Amino acid sequence: MKVAVVGATGLVGAKMLQVLEERQFPVSQLIPVASERSIGKFVRFCGKRYRVTGMQDAIALRPDLALFSAGGSTSKTWAPAFAEVGTIVVDNSSAWRMEPDKKLVVPEVNAHVLTENDRIIANPNCSTIQMVVALKPLHDRYRIRRIVVSTYQAVTGTGVKAVQQLMAERRGKSVEPAYPHPIDLNVLPHIDVFLENGYTKEEMKMVLETQKIMGDSSIRVTSTTVRVPVLGGHSEAVNVEFERDFDLDEVRQLLRQAPGVVLVDDPAHNQYPMPLYARDKDEVFVGRLRRDESQPCTLNLWIVADNLRKGAATNAVQIAEYLAQRGILKAQHRQTELTC
Repeated sequence: MKVAVVGATGLVGAKMLQVLEERQFPVSQLIPVASERSIGKFVRFCGKRYRVTGMQDAIALRPDLALFSAGGSTSKTWAPAFAEVGTIVVDNSSAWRMEPDKKLVVPEVNAHVLTENDRIIANPNCSTIQMVVALKPLHDRYRIRRIVVSTYQAVTGTGVKAVQQLMAERRGKSVEPAYPHPIDLNVLPHIDVFLENGYTKEEMKMVLETQKIMGDSSIRVTSTTVRVPVLGGHSEAVNVEFERDFDLDEVRQLLRQAPGVVLVDDPAHNQYPMPLYARDKDEVFVGRLRRDESQPCTLNLWIVADNLRKGAATNAVQIAEYLAQRGILKAQHRQTELTC
């Protein structure tokens, strides 16, 4: 297939290229796309260099698939233009997530909602993705009433500028900051913009996206999202109240069997999920399972995943893989497949 990666020179775009190569997605022609200032630069894929092109040139090539990670305004402008020429777009921005006619998909949770009529598909927020992957098998068994989640999110979720700020601060240097305060040796209870209700946009994403992905608007969610000086991935402390009581051994078994989940829950031997060890992995790691002793039918758990991979690039590629397996995504013209 002809595959365009829009935002190919960014952190997530580069990770999309890496994941496409690692998972041996059937790419016959790669079309790296970026903003005007990046046109003419080169990216590497399958051992070869590819020149970055602009939007119009990419659309003229009529790719079969376009993976977008270039910001909401770019997606709003250009995703429909790709769709009009027959391209299936998987968009990593927040532009389409809450549109009623657009699917918001985590393959382990709700891939079944996708149809051949879906031309623009939304990739959820990174923090939401890892949480719903872990909670879906528990929701199916016990029915979730309420979720209280506090996140500890890596600077890579902001982008290259934030990584540069963190590393410069550790060297005692000064660079143009990505955040309103220092991030090294600090935590910021502030991700995205503040809204009129006092929550940040990131916090409300977790509320609304969880309900949409799980297909259950009755699930009550409240969130506090925090930026921490970490590179490897996002962590979440999650408190879940169920309709039915649970057995902890059964919970562990459900998580062991859940697609995309790795249970790491042996505190006696200091075994629990950490972003340091989740980095560059596709799975969602879950541990610190324990009853909430303050009220019935309530579970505490700790969830960690690489936000650039499962939280963004891998989830997008998995959506494309699902569409290809179902025959929804297919090459418009016969191609010769690249060999990585």
